[in-house]
Amino acid sequence: MSLELEQENLQEQFNSIIRTENRIAIRDFLNELNISDVAELINDNPDNEATIIANMAIHRAAMVFKILDLSTQKQIVKELPSNKVAELLNQLPADDRTDFFEELPKIVIRDLIRLLDPEERKITLSLLGYPEDSVGRLMTPDYVYVYPENTTSEVFETIRKFGRSSETIDVIYVIDTNGELIDDIRIRDIILAEPDTRVEDLIDGRVVALNVNDDQEHANQIFKMNNRVALPVTDDNNKLLGIVTIDDMLWVANEEFSEDMQKMGGTEALNEPYLDIPLLQLFKKRIGWLVVLFIGEMLTATAMGYFEDEIAKAVVLALFVPLIISSGGNSGSQASTLIIQAMAIGEITITDWWRVLRRELSSGLMLGFVLGLIGFIRVAVWHSIIPTLYGEHWMMIGFTVGFSLVGVVLWGTLSGSMLPMLLKRLGADPAVSSAPFVATLVDVTGLIIYFSFAYIFLQGLLL
Repeated sequence: MSLELEQENLQEQFNSIIRTENRIAIRDFLNELNISDVAELINDNPDNEATIIANMAIHRAAMVFKILDLSTQKQIVKELPSNKVAELLNQLPADDRTDFFEELPKIVIRDLIRLLDPEERKITLSLLGYPEDSVGRLMTPDYVYVYPENTTSEVFETIRKFGRSSETIDVIYVIDTNGELIDDIRIRDIILAEPDTRVEDLIDGRVVALNVNDDQEHANQIFKMNNRVALPVTDDNNKLLGIVTIDDMLWVANEEFSEDMQKMGGTEALNEPYLDIPLLQLFKKRIGWLVVLFIGEMLTATAMGYFEDEIAKAVVLALFVPLIISSGGNSGSQASTLIIQAMAIGEITITDWWRVLRRELSSGLMLGFVLGLIGFIRVAVWHSIIPTLYGEHWMMIGFTVGFSLVGVVLWGTLSGSMLPMLLKRLGADPAVSSAPFVATLVDVTGLIIYFSFAYIFLQGLLL
């Protein structure tokens, strides 16, 4: 059965059972479904989203809630009675609850925090106290820890006692009496050890930990390099504060990717689904960069005005202006996109700038040569068809176009590759050197390069 047929069948079953208004039957139906299927039902039935959550076992409702879009989460919390909201929020893992809270207005957060149990309230306030994009906002305090002197049989007792409320028991953390992190041990090693083996005999000292103030993007790189399902989070004194799990990192990676794509398109990060963001807010996020890019393009008009006399003497030069500047902008956009993407996934760092520069210098020359050759051939072919179009100096015009393309494409690739690395070095987000921004920069400088070659080849002939 295809996925579409399965979804249609599921929808029909839901429609049938919801019409019965039998709360027990609805509850049993929802609790037997996969979490992803329930989330799909909520997305397909916006009028019943709160009803679906309210009629599920609370632990399953929390699992569904955490994977829903922010707009849907807000609507559910708005529609549910306060006692159900309290149950739901208290059941959510601390890190997921914090992620949800940080997207809400402060006055709403204040009201919702009041619904939390004292211990959950304390944890949430603690997590909200960390910087917005820090690891501290992602970590959960629910983990299993043991001491070096414990035996493996004692470790299993600890797991049975505290493991149910832990985010994961794939990794067990070893701390000393001061709460400082010593090591982490995979559950596999504990299972295979003898019952009387001490924890201190299993540790290898190769623990990888995150600092609570680390940037979330940095944490994502650490996860990828170390192939872990969870990593411990410590403070500056190496005290174990919590853990971050791989599912949190997947959400971070998705958000970072979306933000980078939006910034590379010449807009601010939306931070919520496109269809859910208010029109005025969407306007504000787009207008800023459009104004900046428009002002940048005004410089192109200024540059054209500077070469007005040359254009008047050789009107034919104006024919190739769009060709020249668009080629430079395209090559710059290509290079900036490649470099930003490579930096985002950790393939290159700012220390690799010289290697990147050499590669882009070579590739820019090769790309420019190909486009320059095509440009020259274009002039030659059009001259053979319409001899009067470019006149007797068609070959010099062809050389002007060809060499200009080499120079503009080379400059575009160098600008597009180096600008993201320069911004990163200055502490800015490389994604803001978006393709439109690089294209605007190359447009202006491309005109200067073009008319410089025109002087070289056409001075005394047309100029």
